[in-house]
Amino acid sequence: MTTFDPDEHQHIRYNPLQDKWVLVCPHRMKRPWKGQVEKVEEETIPRHDPKNPLCPGATRPNGQIFENRGAINGCSNPHPHCQVWASSFFPNEPAVIHRTQKEYFEKHKVPLLVDYVKQELEKQERIILQNEDWVWLVPYWAVWPFETMLIPKRHVLRIEDLTDQERNSLADIMKKLLTKYDNMFEVSFPYSMGWNGAPTGDFYKEHCNHWQLHALYYPPLLRSATVKKFMVGYELLAMPQRDLTPEKAAEKLRSLSEVHYKTLKAENANK
Repeated sequence: MTTFDPDEHQHIRYNPLQDKWVLVCPHRMKRPWKGQVEKVEEETIPRHDPKNPLCPGATRPNGQIFENRGAINGCSNPHPHCQVWASSFFPNEPAVIHRTQKEYFEKHKVPLLVDYVKQELEKQERIILQNEDWVWLVPYWAVWPFETMLIPKRHVLRIEDLTDQERNSLADIMKKLLTKYDNMFEVSFPYSMGWNGAPTGDFYKEHCNHWQLHALYYPPLLRSATVKKFMVGYELLAMPQRDLTPEKAAEKLRSLSEVHYKTLKAENANK
């Protein structure tokens, strides 16, 4: 009588977990070998897949850095809502800004916003704050009541081109501008803000000196912490309009303290 050898004899085994059987045929491993040797091709794996947006090293034409603040702007939770959206296409707004700056540069041989800031610094009408590296102002063409622009004094294409000094001074002026915003109506001032800079991806190979890095702040509040500016009717269907002039908005923001209202209240309470 032949003794069963699981390494030699065909048999079946039961899988109780999946309630099914598997056939085991160890004798098939003893089939004659014809001597063939199959060459193993070594697979070359790229460092990154340019078609995968999540893969390190993948580039995109546009990376939009933005932040929404306040429930009135749709922030359902009180945590910071700063995000970066990288897209494989050039979105509408950056594409328009790219075109207008390029047209201005081709005509005047100087970046549009570099020229604009120079004029604003000369007039001082709409300047709110400035330091060694940055200018915070209300644009001449501002639409929202307290819309502002934060822009470097030096010609800078992209945010990664900032020096350590410029990054430090950026943090300083942003702290002050946000304090002034909060002091406006003594509330955590809501806004949508974002950075615009020269496009990336294949645009790195192109001439983008017409670009100037800048940030835009779009706060919706108008007369109080609860009164919001709505773009409706004529403004929505025809063109934007504003009641408060950019010059008056800049004057109001300039007049506000650089010390947060909560700090002032705490100091007064302790006196």
